[in-house]
Amino acid sequence: MAVTTTPVDDGALDGFGERLHGDLLRPADSNYDEARRIWNGMIDRHPTAIVRARGVSDVIATVDFARERDLLLAIRGGGHHIAGNAVCDDGLMLDCSAMRSVQVDPERRTARVEPGATLADMDHETQAFGLATPLGINSTTGVAGLTLGGGFGWLTRKYGMTVDNLRAVDIVTADGELRRASEDENADLFWGVRGGGGNFGVVTSFEFDLHEVGPEVLAGPIVYRGEDAADVLRHVRDFNEDAPDESTVWMVLRKAPPLPFLPEDVHGVGVVIVVAFYAGDTKEGEDVLAPLREFGEPIADAVGPQSYAEFQQSFDPLLTEGARNYWKSHLFEDLSDDAIDTAVEYAETLPSPLSEIFFGQVGGAMARVPADATAYPHRDAEYGMNVHTRWEEPADDDRCIAWAREFFDAMAPHATGGVYVNFVSERAGEESVAYGENYDRLAALKAEYDPTNLFRMNQNVEPAA
Repeated sequence: MAVTTTPVDDGALDGFGERLHGDLLRPADSNYDEARRIWNGMIDRHPTAIVRARGVSDVIATVDFARERDLLLAIRGGGHHIAGNAVCDDGLMLDCSAMRSVQVDPERRTARVEPGATLADMDHETQAFGLATPLGINSTTGVAGLTLGGGFGWLTRKYGMTVDNLRAVDIVTADGELRRASEDENADLFWGVRGGGGNFGVVTSFEFDLHEVGPEVLAGPIVYRGEDAADVLRHVRDFNEDAPDESTVWMVLRKAPPLPFLPEDVHGVGVVIVVAFYAGDTKEGEDVLAPLREFGEPIADAVGPQSYAEFQQSFDPLLTEGARNYWKSHLFEDLSDDAIDTAVEYAETLPSPLSEIFFGQVGGAMARVPADATAYPHRDAEYGMNVHTRWEEPADDDRCIAWAREFFDAMAPHATGGVYVNFVSERAGEESVAYGENYDRLAALKAEYDPTNLFRMNQNVEPAA
């Protein structure tokens, strides 16, 4: 997919900037470099201009300006996507990060969320009423990008994916029109935004269903030595097979970080971290999780009652902004012994102390939604694997990327062949496996709402002929 843009003269930009309520930044402005930086430190792109939108009118004006001049347009919500689609070279960057309000209706159990809000913003507001919706695992992630790609996390097995809890969106489409999409209004468009990424427009408001969660939950990590990893992963896999939807257990292979509950002599040593979460009564959860916690000889067991909002931020220190990142991802219907052995083998050669392999348990309520009910197609997966390959120095780029690709290839025979679109590092080339059997329908929808492919800074669906 060629990504091109048309030059735009300074006079046109001057006139455009005067019509905005927000700011228009150009390379000579002192805060331009700060504004173009995003979460993945490998991404270093220079847009011609950056619009810092303050409201829907700025979004509409920017879409119109980009369309009329055939400008490459990148949309930033939280700026967290691994491929760096939030920023482009030479074109126009629409930065929605200042639009971050979250309005909760506790009686209806709904929340209206702007596109710049992060998971932390949403949790802060919803947890004031003991409510939540399924989101991700890193609180600095943007709600918008997470949702448009599908969205899964600790509540997914109990309440479904993020898109399964989406009631409606307000969206600016390529023609500059603000549309509302829901099951009852523009239903085809609503289907597409639930997993089809940013292909159909700029969502300026998301409306979610909320559920009673917390404010206290039973959750936390159990840490084992790396030499026990194969046995631990098998035990967790077997435990998960019969666990209720309230139980979610993820597994992480990495070097032990300097966490306060870990003894210093294991810092930097290979470990397997079992992260347990129970979306229900904490005393009931103690009984359910007991067989998990009684296994083997853990280095540490920090499972206990804690604030849901704080638990949602517990992995933030391991995924801070600025490091260089390259991820590879698979989905699995089950974890075979061979798959586990392969993962454990590669965990012994992780290319940097910041890198990790995680297996996130999904299934449950997510699996009970038909594959064609939303644009997100991969409802048969019981696990999502992501390789967080992270490092600091540009000189290590080739080595770290090569390791991630080699491991990805080694795990492919055990996987479904699909991939979660939010974990795709490549700018292009994985669309068919990301959107799966729903791709053709997405292409037809794209031809209707974005026939010129204005919104192409994404895992792009090209308009059907």
